[in-house]
Amino acid sequence: MSVPDHIARIDRPCEALLKYYTLRAIATTIAFPVTMTLLYFRYHTMRFRFDDQGIHLRWGILLRHEIMLNYSRIQDIHLNSNVLERWMGLARIEIQTASGGGSDMTLEGIRDYEAMRDFLYSRMRGATSAEPETLGGVLHEIAGELKAIRQAIETRRA
Repeated sequence: MSVPDHIARIDRPCEALLKYYTLRAIATTIAFPVTMTLLYFRYHTMRFRFDDQGIHLRWGILLRHEIMLNYSRIQDIHLNSNVLERWMGLARIEIQTASGGGSDMTLEGIRDYEAMRDFLYSRMRGATSAEPETLGGVLHEIAGELKAIRQAIETRRA
């Protein structure tokens, strides 16, 4: 199953993330120069890659970080955003695996975070369709299956 074009084209965070990082650095007052420098380089070195196997995330200059997470290892996905992030149209996508201890990967600076969440849910379930399913469609399908199970149980009782 190939990655949809609108997902595969995402390779850098959007510009709004740098603005958000600037506001975060300003909030640190006296530590602004250090905080801004770290966040500035994080923003400019952050790269995403979404392929058939999983998600690749890397950032850093002196301390280089690189995370590769297979879709099959994903256990849970959370969207988090504070007031400033919501105002700027941003959210953090926190991806967890069974290893425990907080999120294993956090995707920041993705504008269409709900579509990304739906794509990741479809991959973690191992969906076989060419297009990622919407979360609403999946929930509707689950409701239909639960209704069929309930009807089968009621038929057995009668």
